[in-house]
Amino acid sequence: MKRKVEIVVISDVHLGTYGCHAKEVLQYLNSVKPKKLILNGDIFDIWQFRKRYFPKAHLQVIKKIISLAAKGTMVYYLTGNHDEKLRKFSDTKMGNIYIMDKLVLGLDGKKAWFFHGDVFDASIQHAKWLAKLGGWGYDLLIRINLVVNFVLVGLGKEKYSLSKKIKNSVKGAVKFISNFEETAAELAIHNEYDYVVCGHIHQPVIKEVSNENGTCTYMNSGDWVENLTALEYNNEQWRLYHHGDKDTYLAPDLKIEMDEDEDLPDLLSAFTTL
Repeated sequence: MKRKVEIVVISDVHLGTYGCHAKEVLQYLNSVKPKKLILNGDIFDIWQFRKRYFPKAHLQVIKKIISLAAKGTMVYYLTGNHDEKLRKFSDTKMGNIYIMDKLVLGLDGKKAWFFHGDVFDASIQHAKWLAKLGGWGYDLLIRINLVVNFVLVGLGKEKYSLSKKIKNSVKGAVKFISNFEETAAELAIHNEYDYVVCGHIHQPVIKEVSNENGTCTYMNSGDWVENLTALEYNNEQWRLYHHGDKDTYLAPDLKIEMDEDEDLPDLLSAFTTL
């Protein structure tokens, strides 16, 4: 029995790469019947696309998305950095499929703002070659991790994520993630949005953020390379879904307070490039 859900948000699937869990994406999409499906960037990985590597499961994910649209689901494809070439087709509509850079929806009297989030990444905006080099390095790390986990499972041990270990231990990475979340939340509060939903940093979370100007809920749908997560909205509630041996809903983070950012006007100016 498929679960009826008002909104499903997935991001950072990275179809066309070795790290993509396409079979799990397909299992998840086959388990739900959403009124709206928001693909929040990096669904395809055009940066690392190889003609010789696009398995059947990756193609089936595309077919499933088209099938959902054909059966009445409104599909919003919001472009990210790895699929930025699609930005030339922004504001294009094909049946129930929309290609956009950002999206604002009214949800039960509240406003939700959706965008991928790469606009906050200086390495992408000002040194794209460096960002692409990092993407290739990340893909290599994922491939190494696949071998490591194959050995660990063979030895009867739990799988291990090298990339998560690096992200959670390197101070620069931790600070970047924190700054990303705070910046998105501050902009949402400034623009009087109740929710802001991003992808890009592969860190699934739901948290309430407050500063002296107001409050909003920051959310990130995570990814389908490491975390296998999605956001779901139903009956006026957001939940973070984790696809695993036993499908679970992750608890939201605690409410956090932020000081007013003196650089917010500059951030607002920069954000107009989105």
